[in-house]
Amino acid sequence: MVEIRAPLQAQLVQWLVQPGDTVAAGDVLLILEAMKMEHEVRATQPGKVLSHYFAAGEMVQQNDLLLKTELLPHYPRPETAKRLVIDGDSEEAKVGPKHAAVAPSTTATAPTPDARPDLARLQQRLVYTHDAARPEAVAKRHAQGLRTARENVADLCDPDSDISSFMEYGALAVAAQRSRRTEQDLIQNTPADGMVTGIGQVHGRSTVVMAYDATVLAGTQGMRNHQKTDRMLGLALQNKLPMVLFAEGGGGRPGDVDMPIVAGLHVGTFASLARLNGQVPLVGIAVGRCFAGNAALLGCCDVVIATRTSNIGMGGPAMVEGGGLGVFKPEAIGPSGVQHANGVIDILVDDEAQAVAAARHYLSFFNGPATEFTAPPAHALRDVVPENRLRVYDTRLAMEGIADVGSLLILRSGFGLGIHTALARIGGRPVGLLANNPAHLGGAIDADAADKAARFMQLCNAHGLPLISLVDTPGFMVGPDTEATAQVRHVSRMFIAAAHLRVPFLSVVLRKGYGLGAMAMTAGGFHAPLSTVAWPTGEFGAMGLEGAVRLGFKKELEAVAEGPARQALFDQLLAKQYDNGSAVQMATMLEIDAVIDPADTRNWLLQGLAAGRVMPSSGMLAIDTW
Repeated sequence: MVEIRAPLQAQLVQWLVQPGDTVAAGDVLLILEAMKMEHEVRATQPGKVLSHYFAAGEMVQQNDLLLKTELLPHYPRPETAKRLVIDGDSEEAKVGPKHAAVAPSTTATAPTPDARPDLARLQQRLVYTHDAARPEAVAKRHAQGLRTARENVADLCDPDSDISSFMEYGALAVAAQRSRRTEQDLIQNTPADGMVTGIGQVHGRSTVVMAYDATVLAGTQGMRNHQKTDRMLGLALQNKLPMVLFAEGGGGRPGDVDMPIVAGLHVGTFASLARLNGQVPLVGIAVGRCFAGNAALLGCCDVVIATRTSNIGMGGPAMVEGGGLGVFKPEAIGPSGVQHANGVIDILVDDEAQAVAAARHYLSFFNGPATEFTAPPAHALRDVVPENRLRVYDTRLAMEGIADVGSLLILRSGFGLGIHTALARIGGRPVGLLANNPAHLGGAIDADAADKAARFMQLCNAHGLPLISLVDTPGFMVGPDTEATAQVRHVSRMFIAAAHLRVPFLSVVLRKGYGLGAMAMTAGGFHAPLSTVAWPTGEFGAMGLEGAVRLGFKKELEAVAEGPARQALFDQLLAKQYDNGSAVQMATMLEIDAVIDPADTRNWLLQGLAAGRVMPSSGMLAIDTW
C-alpha cells in the first residue's frame, strides 16, 4: 500500500486519475493550486489507484492523505515515454531512455510540427534573424564578393568546440522605428538591429564578437545596437574577454525616431570601448565602407585589419558634402592604400577570409605558450648580414630565422618603414619583435618609425609579451627636413615607452649600434635590457663611424691635400675606428654582455625568456591609438 500526501497547503484543482486506474512512477495524479501557481503531484511508484480522500475544489493541508495506491511489481511503459522521477532510484528513469548526451544547439531552426506553442513562437521569431530569411540581401552581398556578418562570425569562432561556438546576445532586437514602421516590417528587415553580438570561442578562449551587418540599414549605428554594444563591452571589461569588432558601416542612424533625444551625444559606447584599452586584446576589422562612428570604434582597437577594397574615414560622402568640403564618391575617402601608408591599418589583406585568419592569428598570441612548434634552421642566421658592411639586407630574414616556423605576424608594414614590428613565438612563447630596416634611410629612425616602435612597446607591455629588439641603426635621423616633422618629440617617445616596461626586454645587435638611436632600440641604454648581445658583425660608436672620423679628425684630414692621399688617410682612420668599435671590443669593455654566433641566437633568447619575468601591472597600461 502506497499513501500519497499533500506536499503543501493548497486547493485541489483537478484529479487526473480515478479509482481503478493503473499508474506508473512519474505519472501526474492530481493538480494543487497555491499562491496562483499549480503544482503537480506524481506517483512515486507503479500501482493501482484505490481511493480519493478529497474532491476537486476542496482545500487540503500539508501532509493530508490524498489517495492510496496498491503497489504493483511492474508496469511497462512505451519506449518513447520520458518521465521525471523526483525521488526514484533508477538513473534511466531520471533521464528517460538511454541515449548519448547531446549538447543543446543555439542555432535557430524552423518550427517543428509538434513543438508546444511557446517554443514554436520563439522558433518562428528567430527564423527572421538568420541570413536565410533575407535571400535577396544575401545574394546581393555575395555578388559583391563579400560575406555576411554571420558568415564572418562563424568563420572567426572555433569550428569544433565542446561548447557552442557562438552564443548570441540581443538577436531579437529591431530598429527603434516603431512610430514609423510596422512591427512585422521591423522584424523582417531590421533583424538584430543590424548588429550581431555575442560571445564565441576563439582558440578555446571566450571572446566578445560584434559585427555590424551591412545588409541591414547599411550597418549604421542605431540606438538598440548601441545598447547591445554597451552590454557586450561591459561584459568584456568585467570578465577580461578579448574583443573582435567587424566595423563595416556608415556611422550614426538618424532614422531611429522612437527615442526622445535631440543629438544622442550621451551615448557611452565610445567611452566603453576606450576603457578596454590595455585591458584586453582589441581587434578591429574593416571591410567595404567604414565611416564616422564605426570608424571611431575601429580606431580604438589595438590592431586594425582591413581589406584592400576598404574605405575608412571619420566622415562619409554625405558628411563631407554637408560640411561644404566638396562632393566625393565613397571610394575616394580613406582608401586602403592611404590608410595603410599612414598607419591606420596594421594588417592589409585581400578579402574577409584573410582578415578573419589574421584576426585568429593575432589573438593566438594572447593565449599563452604553445606546446607544439617547429624551430627554424639555426645556421641560416649566419648568412643574414652581408660581409660587406655597406650592403643593404632584409632584417625580416633575421626575424624569420629566430621565430617558430609560421608564427611571424608583421604589423603596420606600410607605415614607419624604418622599423619592422611583429608578433611571433620563440620556443612556443609569444613575443614582440622590433628590427631596424637598413633598406630605409640606412636604418636611421625617423618620426614615423619612432611612433610605430613606441606604440608597439606599449602594446606588448600592456598584454605581457616580452620584447626582442634586433638592432642595426646609425642613430636617429637628423637634418632640417627631419626636424620639421617634430623629430625631437617623436623619437623621445621610445625612451618614455621603454621606461614604463614591465616585460623582459632582450637586444641583439646585428650590425650597427650607433648613438641615441641604438640606445632607444635597447630600452634606453645597453644595460637596460635583460641582455644585450651582438653578432660578430656588430659595430658601435657614439655616432656613425664615417661622421666621427670626419668630425674628430678634421684638422688631420685638412692637413693632407685633397685627393688619393686624403682618402687613404680617411680609410686608415676609419678602419681604426671600426676596430675600436667592434663587437668583441665592446664585450671586452663590458659595454655589451656577449658576442654570439648568429646560429646560437635563438638559444640565447630562450635562456633570456626563461630568466625574465613579467612584472605585475601597477595600474592602467594605455596603448596609444597612434
